[in-house]
Amino acid sequence: MKPKMSTRELTKTALCVALLCISSYISFPIPFTPIVITAQTLVVSLIGLILNPMESFLSTLIFMLLGCVGLPVFSGGTAGIGKLFGPTGGFIIGFLAAAPLISFTKGKKVNPIRYFLSTVLIGMVIIDLCGTLMFSIQQQMTAAQSFSIGVLISALSPSSLFKVLSATVIPFIPGDLIKCVLAVAVGTALNKIPGFQSVSAAVKEEQKHPEGTIS
Repeated sequence: MKPKMSTRELTKTALCVALLCISSYISFPIPFTPIVITAQTLVVSLIGLILNPMESFLSTLIFMLLGCVGLPVFSGGTAGIGKLFGPTGGFIIGFLAAAPLISFTKGKKVNPIRYFLSTVLIGMVIIDLCGTLMFSIQQQMTAAQSFSIGVLISALSPSSLFKVLSATVIPFIPGDLIKCVLAVAVGTALNKIPGFQSVSAAVKEEQKHPEGTIS
């Protein structure tokens, strides 16, 4: 059977899952909004920068599944599938798309400028978009005490989206930019380590040492 992931890739993915879980505990609640500042977005950006698209997707998917089955890995040590359908669940769901797309757009060469553009224009936008849409829908459902097409239309109206953006995204943009800079700095340093990012090197190693692969 054709090898899927090398031991090195599997280890990197597992470490990124662990790092993402730990980042959930680095959280600071904000009085004027239910959104909690965490290190999660920093780690999601870093995952996209140091892993390939498939590994990035698997890392965020495993993290999400761990939280859904009851392990306290979501922000503030919370857990449960209900978290994904709560006001801030959209941000978590956004991780699934943001990390692999950052990885896909970062390029093959180590380029801090491109890294920064990928984390900001791809990662931040996707996470904030998913978070804003879910939060707006939740607000309208709470007001109507049910879900309907009318609730969805109201949630997607410009006025509703602007209110949500003002409360959950705009105040956090400076902090998000700082986290992107930190992710780029760490990602650049790691990817400059010989062999750390090289897919071809991993493939050659697999061919020389087939026993070190997972199939």
